[in-house]
Amino acid sequence: MPEVTVKKGESIDRALKRLKNKLESEGILEEMRRLRSFETPTQRTKRKARAAAKRNRMKFRFTLQEDPKTEESNA
Repeated sequence: MPEVTVKKGESIDRALKRLKNKLESEGILEEMRRLRSFETPTQRTKRKARAAAKRNRMKFRFTLQEDPKTEESNA
């Protein structure tokens, strides 16, 4: 579970925002929303397809960034 320490003089609202950002980045909020109600098999398939597409986009994006570097070092 992520922790946020409240710094001296920091508002509670700011600390809550930092906590929310941590929970969102780790995927905890999304999982809570998903588990809140029953997920049909169709919804599950769509969710998994979206996640796979996102992974592929990121993988493609980073492989494109690596290619020019290797070409420059070979030339």
